[in-house]
Amino acid sequence: MSDAPASGPATSGDVVELRVHGVSGAGADQVLDRPHVHQVAGDRNGGFFRPRDIYPGSGGAGGVTLEAYRWSDLPSGTAVRTLSLVFLLPFMLCNVALWMKPASSPASKHGIVALCRVLALTLTMLYVLTIVGVALDLIAWRCMGNPSCLDERSWLSWLGGRSPGLRLGVLSLVPVAAIGIVWWLGARPGRTFEAFRPPTEANSEHRLSAVGQWDAAPLVGRLRSVHVAAAFATLDGSLLAARASQGASPTMVVLLVATGAVLLTCLLLLTTVQTIDRPGRGTSVDALTRGLRTLACGLTILVVVHTIGSPMPWPQDGMLPGYGATVAWLFVSQTALLVVLAALVIWRRGGPPGASPLRALGAPVYVTAGAGLGVAFSAELVYRVADLLDRGGTTADRLATSPPLAFKWAIFGFFLAVLTAVLVAALVTVLTRRRRQRAAAAIVAADFPHAPPEAAERLRQVEKTVARAQFTERLPPLTVVYAGLAAVGLATSVLGLLQLYPGDVIQRYVGVPADMVNFFIGMGSYAIAGVVLGLVIGGIFAYRTAGFRRYVGVLWDLGTFWPRAAHPFAPPCYAERAVPELSRRITYLVEQGNGVLLSGHSHGSVLLAATVLQLPPRVTDRIALLTYGSPLQRLYAQLFPAFVDDEVLCEIGERVGWRWLNLWRDTDPIGGWIFAAHRPGEPETLTGPAAAVDRRLTDPADVVVPPSDSVPPPILGHWPCESQGAFSAAVVDLAGRLGADRRAG
Repeated sequence: MSDAPASGPATSGDVVELRVHGVSGAGADQVLDRPHVHQVAGDRNGGFFRPRDIYPGSGGAGGVTLEAYRWSDLPSGTAVRTLSLVFLLPFMLCNVALWMKPASSPASKHGIVALCRVLALTLTMLYVLTIVGVALDLIAWRCMGNPSCLDERSWLSWLGGRSPGLRLGVLSLVPVAAIGIVWWLGARPGRTFEAFRPPTEANSEHRLSAVGQWDAAPLVGRLRSVHVAAAFATLDGSLLAARASQGASPTMVVLLVATGAVLLTCLLLLTTVQTIDRPGRGTSVDALTRGLRTLACGLTILVVVHTIGSPMPWPQDGMLPGYGATVAWLFVSQTALLVVLAALVIWRRGGPPGASPLRALGAPVYVTAGAGLGVAFSAELVYRVADLLDRGGTTADRLATSPPLAFKWAIFGFFLAVLTAVLVAALVTVLTRRRRQRAAAAIVAADFPHAPPEAAERLRQVEKTVARAQFTERLPPLTVVYAGLAAVGLATSVLGLLQLYPGDVIQRYVGVPADMVNFFIGMGSYAIAGVVLGLVIGGIFAYRTAGFRRYVGVLWDLGTFWPRAAHPFAPPCYAERAVPELSRRITYLVEQGNGVLLSGHSHGSVLLAATVLQLPPRVTDRIALLTYGSPLQRLYAQLFPAFVDDEVLCEIGERVGWRWLNLWRDTDPIGGWIFAAHRPGEPETLTGPAAAVDRRLTDPADVVVPPSDSVPPPILGHWPCESQGAFSAAVVDLAGRLGADRRAG
């Protein structure tokens, strides 16, 4: 990143309007609303752009100098990287859940962090067990030992007839390679942002300022070493459990003890939050985690050698010994951890008087969603491979290649959870429609009190848009319902330990025929495949189609905004580069004698909020803030109460001398007001400088066709408003305040 723009800085004493886009991924020319732009700092992933001076109209409202920061390629990039991010979605959800912890006492916060990290570790173990189930159980153990399965499959017959130990040892390279892939993916992004180091001094005590300021590389490295060690230990345990089914030799006992010690050490490191979070590089904790990882790698080599060379006989029938029980116990452990996490969060969530009973439940809800999605992905992969190997059998048949019952219960539970959540969502939509429509009708009537009769159809369209936008407030209860159902579905995996089939149990106790249950399991399998396909398509188009990304990308950008503090294989945090880069650029512009007006749309306003909290007073005295379509209060304050609350928002206002305006619309399903709605007819209860921050925009501008057009003005919703007169007026207002404050100083 270069400090000075290629075309030179703005003239000393100017006001530079620095625009930061949202999740739309718009180009710099669209953000600046100028056709001819050039890059003045940064690189192709994240950079600063200005209009070319040789063309007329390159300045902004009130004569400000326009500049835009484009960061849309930081969380996305090539199609290969986007696809990898899609399949890391369970890891991302678990990582985001840690940042949703309530603002409670340090002891309970450490407990929540420890539980989130242990649950994240179980996802890594599940990932390894899934590959073990495919490569070792289905292929090496069952198919390669069955002549009928090998028939006409030359790609598998090369190990057919060999000893089970040799087959397992050779096919162990597949899970080893799978571990290596996520290890590489987890380590590679850290080098991408290596040059963007955060400042050493802290300018705010609020936790939101930690985003981009906190050097996460040491913690991510430690977590990565712990997860890699646990992943190899999981593979070792699977091989040793199969080998121990016919008796244990002294060598095997030593290897089992060593494997158990590695897993126990991993758990202890994750639960000692203050130890593993210790700041700095090259500490004793780093040496310990790297040593543990090296030990686990070496132990895996010894276990594979022992598996291949052990002379003890192997059992001949059934699935890989111990594998089904291992998977089921992992699911049971995840369920127990989720229950403890939910209980701790409910006990210590706190919150202001009158807060929603669902406040601060994001941690258990998102962890459950991540675990449920990970289990669904794993079960689907194992079942798809089983379907391929069993030559036409279905996922519910009791075939020789059928995977563990725990996976069958997981698919059944996932299908019921999704089906019930969809039905509940439809019910909530119907039950709340009239209330939302009444509220929308009141808003539209106040905005357009003198609308002519011919505008009735347009008024109905606006009312529907406002009513749909208000459905955002109904989403938290639905996510809690889904998470609860997913947790129940995960808990049913304990029935797999008892060798109980879903069809038999449901038919006996509920009366539903077993064939119908088996049909539901098959439908659940296809539903999971549909979810995976949808995520792949969404991951590709969300960063290549602006309209599609506006709704899908907001969820992804929200998840990758937070540093990796729970799962090291989660997608990288783009704020680790964007926030320091913005801080450096703003500081440079101020030091050149300019005032800086920060304009942030949608998620860009969140980046600017974190940036403002990091800037020193000598810089914040020369900046103003303009946010529009901002989710700071509507989404972030609800989902991340420990990091975004009224106190943080007030500090942001105080830091910029309350030179802050927020533009919002009732038709926007994502953004909203920060301090006060200021709707027509509603009483004004807020006083002080915060009362002047929010400015509500009427959307659309009118409901009748203007004389100069053939259609009425569009309903903008969450779209940016840089070309609107209200935006230009806000820029002129804030630029004037910057100039007045400078003259007064």
